Amino acid sequence: MNPSQLITEEISLYDFNTTVEMLVIEADHKGWKVPMVHDLQHTLAKAGKTVAPVTVIEICKPTFSGKILELNNERMISVMMPCRISVYEKEDGKTYISLLNSGNLTEGMPETVINVMTSAANETFEIVKSVIL
Repeated sequence: MNPSQLITEEISLYDFNTTVEMLVIEADHKGWKVPMVHDLQHTLAKAGKTVAPVTVIEICKPTFSGKILELNNERMISVMMPCRISVYEKEDGKTYISLLNSGNLTEGMPETVINVMTSAANETFEIVKSVIL
């Protein structure tokens, strides 16, 4: 599988902070929970590393996660939960968003996992669309 099948990267229409804020708001509007926002730039600064702004937004939709976590054999997919949206700046000064194409990772998995992960991937990209062209 090539990287573009695994990860989607888009350029935001907005600056870094606005992008993070808008994604959190849009996730909430679409019925997703935001259990954690990780400021990786700040975390790495504590370890003496200097990096450009990077924030990872964790999002979870209990109607999706519940369908997988309530099933014994499907629970292994919890390693991919919650869904994550990464926001970061590159040297060109632009703000980027990336996310896993989790629907593309379901080959050979149980039907419930395929359906849930594909739906979650589609909805996550709908959240991202709020800040891209």
